[in-house]
Amino acid sequence: MSAQIPLVTFRLTGEGRGVAQTVREDGSAHVIQTDAHPAFGGGDTAPSPLAYALAALTSCTQVTSQIVARDLGLRLGAFTVSVDAKLDPTVLATGAEGVSNFTRLTLTASIETDAAPAQFAHFGAEVERRCPVTQLFRRSGVAVTTEWRALALNQIAAAAE
Repeated sequence: MSAQIPLVTFRLTGEGRGVAQTVREDGSAHVIQTDAHPAFGGGDTAPSPLAYALAALTSCTQVTSQIVARDLGLRLGAFTVSVDAKLDPTVLATGAEGVSNFTRLTLTASIETDAAPAQFAHFGAEVERRCPVTQLFRRSGVAVTTEWRALALNQIAAAAE
C-alpha cells in the first residue's frame, strides 16, 4: 500500500474591468494577464482564457512527461508540444442551449528520447492518463486526439542550428 500524498491547494484571485483581468496565485509573485479573444469583444492586450487553458494543456503534458519518464527510467531531451483546438462559439456568443466547450482538439508532442518504440507508446499513454489537464478536457466531453513523436536525443537542437 502506497503512502497517501497530501492534496496540493491552488488559490487564485482575478480582478478586472470589461473582459480584461489580472489573476494572481496566492503565495506567488506570478501574475497572469487575460483579455477576451477579439471574437468575444477583447482588445487582444493579453492571451484569452481559452488560450491559457490550451497552454495549460501543453505545459502540463511536458511536466507530466518528466514525471512519467522518471518513473519509467527514460531519458528525455527537448520538447515541442502543440495544440490545435476547435471551439463552437454558439453557446458562448449567442446563449444558445448546449455546452460551451471545445468540440475537439489535437495535441502533438515531439520529444527527444532514448525510449524504444514500444516503451514510447506506453510512455505516451501513461502521460495522457496521468495528466490532470488532459483529463479535464477528456472528461468534459472534448474529443482529444494525440500524436506522440519520438525523436533521437538532441535532434531538435541539431535542427535549430
